[in-house]
Amino acid sequence: MAAANPDALFLKVLKTADENQARWYIAQEAISRGRGGVSELSHLTGFSRNTIAKGIEELTSRKLLPIDRIRRPGAGRPRIEDGDPEIDGALRALLEETTAGDPMSPLLWTSKSTGRIAEELTRQGHSVSQSTVCRRLWKLGYSLQANFKTKEGNAPPERDRQFRYINQQVIRSLSEGCPVLSVDTKKKERVGEFKNNGQTWRPKGKPVEVNMYDYPELGEGPAIPYGVYDIQRNHGYVNVGIDHDTAEFAVETLRRWWRLVGKRYYKNAKEWLICADGGGSNGSRIHAWKWNLQQLVNDLGKPATVCHYPPGTSKWNKIEHRLFSFISLTWKGEPLVSYEAVVNLIGNTKTSTGLKVKATLDRSQYELGEKISKEEMSRVNIRRHRVHPVWNYSIQPS
Repeated sequence: MAAANPDALFLKVLKTADENQARWYIAQEAISRGRGGVSELSHLTGFSRNTIAKGIEELTSRKLLPIDRIRRPGAGRPRIEDGDPEIDGALRALLEETTAGDPMSPLLWTSKSTGRIAEELTRQGHSVSQSTVCRRLWKLGYSLQANFKTKEGNAPPERDRQFRYINQQVIRSLSEGCPVLSVDTKKKERVGEFKNNGQTWRPKGKPVEVNMYDYPELGEGPAIPYGVYDIQRNHGYVNVGIDHDTAEFAVETLRRWWRLVGKRYYKNAKEWLICADGGGSNGSRIHAWKWNLQQLVNDLGKPATVCHYPPGTSKWNKIEHRLFSFISLTWKGEPLVSYEAVVNLIGNTKTSTGLKVKATLDRSQYELGEKISKEEMSRVNIRRHRVHPVWNYSIQPS
C-alpha cells in the first residue's frame, strides 16, 4: 500500500482544529521543518507569515492560555480577490510588460518587487497589500529566482522608459488594426547529419546515427532563420536563408511575409509597427536596414514605425519566447539533415494556444557589408520620435 502524502495528512488534521489550535499546530510544524519552514507552511496553508510567527512566539514563550473567543467558520476579513475578481487579470497585465527569464522554463519570475507591484495596482484602483500580491503571484505560477550573470556593461539609464513607450505603441497599433510584428534572427543552424541536442521517442536501441564530427564540409551549409511574429494573430513566419544574415535579408523577409500572409489580413491597415532588437541585421544604427526598409515602404505605400529594444534586452522581444522557443522544442533531438527538413519542422510548429507557423526557403545570395552612401541615406524619409529618437522612428513613403 502506497504511503500517504505527509502534507495531505497534515492539512487533513488541520481542518479539525479551531483557529487558535490551527495557529499553534502550524507553528509547531514550521519549527520542526527548520529554515524556510515559515514560508513553506504559509504557501501550503494560506496562513500569513505574521500569523505563523505569532504562533511560534506563543509556543516558545509558553503563553498558551485558554481563549474563549473563537470566530465562527468563514469569519474574519475576506480576501481581496473575493471582492475584486479582476485583480488577477490586472496583475497579469502588469507583469506582461516586465516578465523575464528563460523562455523554456515553466516557471515565471518578475523583476518588480511585490511592494512596487502593490503600489501600481492600488494606483489602478485595486487596493492590495504586498502580502496579497505575493500570495497571488504564487497562485499564478510565479516564483522568486536568483540573479544569473549573463550580461556585460551597464544597463541604459532610460531602459524602463523605452519599454513603456514600446508598450504604448503596441497598444495603439493593435487598437487601430495595424500589424504589430516582432522580428529577429534565430540562432544559425548547421544543415546535415549533425547531432541536434535533445531527445525524441524512437524504437529502443535504434537512435538516429549522425556524424561523429561537426565539420562544416560534411553538411549542406548554414540555415539562417529570420522570423516575423504577428502578435495580434499569434502567427509566425520564418524565412530560412542559406547565405548571410544581412539587413537586405531581414527586409526581404518582411516583404515575403506581406506577400504570403500580411496583405490577406492587413490590406487596409494604414501602417506597420515593427519591434526589433537594437543590434544585428536590423540594428538601430544600421544604415542598410533603414535604406532597405525605405524601398519596402515605397513599394507598399504604407509607413513603417520601428521600435528597438535597448541593448542587452533581446529576451524581452516577443518572438523569442512566443515563436523561437517552440521551434526549438519541435526539432529537439531531430537532426536537421536537409533544408527541406528545416522548413518542414518549422512549418509544423504548433501550440495549444493557437500558434501557427509558415516557413519558406530563401536561396538568394546577400552581400556582406552593404555600403549606403550619404546621398542614399538623405533619401530615406525618416521621422524620429521625441522619445529616444535613435530607438524609435517612422519611415514614410518617399
